[in-house]
Amino acid sequence: MKSITINGSKRESVGKKATKALRNAGQVPCVLYGGDAKPLHFATEEISFNNLVYTPDVHTVEIKFGDGEKFDAILQDIQFHPVTDAILHVDFYQISDDKPITMEIPIHTEGVARGVKNGGVLRYNLRRLKVRGLAQELPDYITADVSKLKIGQKLYVTAVEDEAYEIQHPDNTVICQVRTSRNIVALEDDDEDEVPADEVPSTETDDVAAVKEGEDN
Repeated sequence: MKSITINGSKRESVGKKATKALRNAGQVPCVLYGGDAKPLHFATEEISFNNLVYTPDVHTVEIKFGDGEKFDAILQDIQFHPVTDAILHVDFYQISDDKPITMEIPIHTEGVARGVKNGGVLRYNLRRLKVRGLAQELPDYITADVSKLKIGQKLYVTAVEDEAYEIQHPDNTVICQVRTSRNIVALEDDDEDEVPADEVPSTETDDVAAVKEGEDN
């Protein structure tokens, strides 16, 4: 997984006045949790978060301080102003090579669904998957192959299982599905290259399966 660097300055005062002064100066108060030490309070420029927050990608973060100290972390929580959307506060969680972490990884679909070629519409139930694993083994994104999906079929999270991470959703959670539309057409050779149901992992053609859908948030 890609990493970005944030340069911070440690904070000695964490009161309301000091926090307000930081924000007025374009700084964002932050806290680093995790590890064996107490929470570390620091501040950094708001512009530092452009490549971390305002992007569909996910990154780990290397936090550097002027004294040479640095920590590897992930973004844990962020607070925005309700009116201006300015960043008010950010929490980071320190990571290590031997301790698993939980992150939401974006899903990238691959291929064109057969049902879409027939006039159906691919609908997404999830854009990100919550997974758990070692930071150095987590991918930048998870690839989901939708090319075999026919109209009425669904792609479940079990179709993108990987030894590098553990999916934190129930097995019956749907990533995407092909639904009917007004533009449905029949392909002449559709029956000739029909893919047996047992060769299409983690899909469901019966609409009754909708009652099984769920998502662990």
